[in-house]
Amino acid sequence: MYSFDLLLAEHSAPVLAGLKTANLISCRKEWYPNLPQMLEIYQRAFATRGVCFRILCSCDYRFLLLVYRPDRLLHDLGTKEARALLKRYEYPMHKGMDALLDHLSKRTADQQAFPHEIGLFLGYPVEDVRGFIEQRGKDCKLSGYWKVYGDVQAARRLFRQYDRCRDTARCYIERGMTILELFAA
Repeated sequence: MYSFDLLLAEHSAPVLAGLKTANLISCRKEWYPNLPQMLEIYQRAFATRGVCFRILCSCDYRFLLLVYRPDRLLHDLGTKEARALLKRYEYPMHKGMDALLDHLSKRTADQQAFPHEIGLFLGYPVEDVRGFIEQRGKDCKLSGYWKVYGDVQAARRLFRQYDRCRDTARCYIERGMTILELFAA
């Protein structure tokens, strides 16, 4: 079992550091049975840092947690290209962030497979999300934090930056620092 702080460092350090819009974390309920109550503490601690925590869906075995920066997410989803792609999946673009996340939660919970437009919520480039949908996940140019169908060099730079951030955060957590000390102080 990972400590929750180590789990956050491993899977959301770039978000907490302000380098990335959002990340998803699968949290096993047997390891984190009190996750909803724990998130209240993290939500308060990170509120002034522009980071939010939301359980997108829950099943018998896990919580799917979205760690995100609402301002960046609004910006990312507000582009003409992102809006057009989300409209194809009936997202209520005129109703605000909560309505968009509610719709994503329903689509995540209602389907056997992930809704592929979720990449837009995670800050992936629109051309890569569109490419993944159109190519059904095949024939990408690069695979890392996501499958790249567009700008390989830009994606490589981001992947390296995310890796360094994650590795640094993990190192501090393993030495005894808390995620709150590392990112919310």
